[in-house]
Amino acid sequence: MASQRDVKNRIASVKNIQKITRAMEMVAAARLRRAEQRITALRPYAEAIRRMTRQAARAAGAEASSLPLLTPHEQVRNVGLLLVTGDRGLAGGFNSQIVRAGIRAGGALEEEGLTPVWYATGRRGVSSLSFRGHEPSGAYTGFADRPVYADAHTIAQELIAAYIDGRLDRVEILFNAYVSPLTQTVTRETLLPLADATIAGEQGEQPGGEQVGHAEGGTGGGAGGRSDVAQGHRALVEYEPDPKEILLQLIPDYLEVSIYRALLESAAGFFGAQMTAMRNASENAGTLIEEYTLQMNRARQAEITQEIMEVVAGAEGLS
Repeated sequence: MASQRDVKNRIASVKNIQKITRAMEMVAAARLRRAEQRITALRPYAEAIRRMTRQAARAAGAEASSLPLLTPHEQVRNVGLLLVTGDRGLAGGFNSQIVRAGIRAGGALEEEGLTPVWYATGRRGVSSLSFRGHEPSGAYTGFADRPVYADAHTIAQELIAAYIDGRLDRVEILFNAYVSPLTQTVTRETLLPLADATIAGEQGEQPGGEQVGHAEGGTGGGAGGRSDVAQGHRALVEYEPDPKEILLQLIPDYLEVSIYRALLESAAGFFGAQMTAMRNASENAGTLIEEYTLQMNRARQAEITQEIMEVVAGAEGLS
């Protein structure tokens, strides 16, 4: 049995760890509230640009098929997989579940005879892919906790250039969609070509990908998902310049907003996962402290009992 001093040292160590985990929990909770506010502020804009892009594509008609980002490639060989992870850990399985989903997706593509091309945001995703021998073609780090629109713009421009140049024939994104602090759903969506994305689809429809796990995704649904005919009227819109020229501007913006939404969802999911993990760690530390306190009391009682027995034995020896 450990000595009383050893047990006291263990209790002191666990208490110090508990103070750290409680502080990290409170910091994550504060950052989570701000991240939720950013998601709420983005969703109306994301839905509006999705609706405008869909309407402009419908108005452009056959001319829309001549736009490279709307038109699928004749042969699909290289598929870009963008994994959205965090820069830090201590968030349970938040980062590892994205990496595992990406590895599974890459394996499925290889079974189909396709070549996965890896992209990753966040140090955890970049290091995990490199460790597994999948060196990312694009690594974006340093902004996972608080992404800004410029970060999404940088990522989108590189993916657009790779798609237009023929280095990529399809682009998919995997991220943790934020549902609640306790729940983050691994979501896989197609970004390019936009004909396979969600411009003309309804909520939760992800051609070439998985079902969206949350109900209020920024570009995934809402009132904009209903057609004008279904609403009983059709708005008359005049485009100046023509719809094709407008689409040339809207499509990159739509892609950037989609990536930005994924970055914000992932950031909120990370703080929620970290807050939950730190709360569990604090509770586990409290349980350990109770167990060590009981163990220390037993050790103290054993020492007292041993001293009493020694005194009694000495008294009997003198009598």
